[in-house]
Amino acid sequence: MKDATIITLGTQALITTVKIAAPILLASLVVGLLVSILQSITQIQDFTLTFVPKLAAIAIVLFISGHYMLGTFDSFTQHLYRQIPQLISSG
Repeated sequence: MKDATIITLGTQALITTVKIAAPILLASLVVGLLVSILQSITQIQDFTLTFVPKLAAIAIVLFISGHYMLGTFDSFTQHLYRQIPQLISSG
């Protein structure tokens, strides 16, 4: 395999990873920020308070965007499998 092919595959893998992880990370970030603001306003400093809302938000995001995330991963995997003969012959 050529170096350019490896770099292209690595770049595509990283972009796919970001596309899959972004909804969960953004939901966790927003909920964590809102809970932190609520804790600072009410002066409740319980560390376990942030886990339940984050878990609920992640479950909702997975329910809503799980199909998109699975489709993105499936198309990337199919793209990789279609490229196997080209990768073998170019080496």
